[in-house]
Amino acid sequence: MDLLADLEFRGQLYQQTDAEGLKKHLATPRKVYAGFDPTRNSLTIGNLVQILLLRRFQAAGHTPVVVMGGGTGMIGDPSGKEAERQILTPEQVALNVAGQRVSFERLLNFSGPNAAELVNNADWLGKLGFIEALRDIGKHFSVNMMIQKESVRERLHNRDQGISYTEFSYMLLQAYDFSYLLQHHAVTVQAAGSDQWGNIVAGVDLIRRTQQREAFGLTTPLVTKADGGKFGKTESGAIWLATELTSPYAFYQFWVNAADADVAKFLRTFTFFSHEEIVHLEAEHAANPGARAAHRALAQHMTELLHGSEGVAQAQKATEALFSGHVAELTPASIADLFGSAPSIALSKAKLAGEGYPAVDLLVEGGIVKSKREAREFLSNSAILINGRSPGAEERVKADWLLHGEVLLIRRGKKLWHVVRFS
Repeated sequence: MDLLADLEFRGQLYQQTDAEGLKKHLATPRKVYAGFDPTRNSLTIGNLVQILLLRRFQAAGHTPVVVMGGGTGMIGDPSGKEAERQILTPEQVALNVAGQRVSFERLLNFSGPNAAELVNNADWLGKLGFIEALRDIGKHFSVNMMIQKESVRERLHNRDQGISYTEFSYMLLQAYDFSYLLQHHAVTVQAAGSDQWGNIVAGVDLIRRTQQREAFGLTTPLVTKADGGKFGKTESGAIWLATELTSPYAFYQFWVNAADADVAKFLRTFTFFSHEEIVHLEAEHAANPGARAAHRALAQHMTELLHGSEGVAQAQKATEALFSGHVAELTPASIADLFGSAPSIALSKAKLAGEGYPAVDLLVEGGIVKSKREAREFLSNSAILINGRSPGAEERVKADWLLHGEVLLIRRGKKLWHVVRFS
């Protein structure tokens, strides 16, 4: 099955500037670009659609070109925004570009016959003079057409916010990107989310007017969740691609906890499973959703894509420790990640001196139970785990029980965790 048919199966082919022309054009190896906005030093899970789209093009023999918006990032795309973006300094943009590159290098192959390329549009936009831009780009754009763009029209009607000339001009810069990339890097296809359709068409049109050449664009649908919530957002915030911001465990948990109504869509949109594997997982999920086989396959596949087999092992080990209570081998980083939101208390190590601290007293002082009577009841029923141990009602906690010399992880029942730190 060819690339476009695969994208159709996955629901990832939304708009095309010339469907028949694009199909013929992709019959031979081409260069395809997608742009990324460096507003932060990491991309989010929402950017995965376009990065993985470039990966699919690369697997089909085409050359993916990552365009970092070092220049446009200092302007700001008004698409999907209700207010003006904060202007970043060149230094901030440069740091963000460097931070995001790590994720591209994990997901794309930058060596080999069709090695991925990464360019920064600050390299050409920064040299573009104002008069030159008005004369060579601006004269090809109709203001009447530009104000019909949805993101511009909405802001024009919002008297409190409005839209600055700076953001209004963003379309010209993105169109010029495509024109420049064709002329200097032989890029003939642009891919983006559907919110960029107007910018893509503008670029194709500018190329036709100024270079009398053919170029193509396609978009993917924006990812939505069945419950109407924003994709990639959780109660604790965005899911980032940088390990420093979202651990492999948290990344794994995002996918494994996907809603039943979303798992089939996510399998098609994000994974590189074959069509047969996807159809099989969908059928298995429909027949027995409680088994969550599709969720586990999705979580393992996606975590391995971004974090490798080591990340999968780390995530699965942390998950097993959390549900089994066997936490003795967790690293300090895993403890912080797993129990960062758990109730916590700090106590003096002096309490553990000599014969140790009565487990009953620890549970009361740590807020795990309300009374000594309740503590003895839970301990007698083996309903308490302390760093994986199940102490008796008369047992004392000693310093050698501590993880990394400072932490007790206490589980009451099957799910309720508390953290006690000693110093």
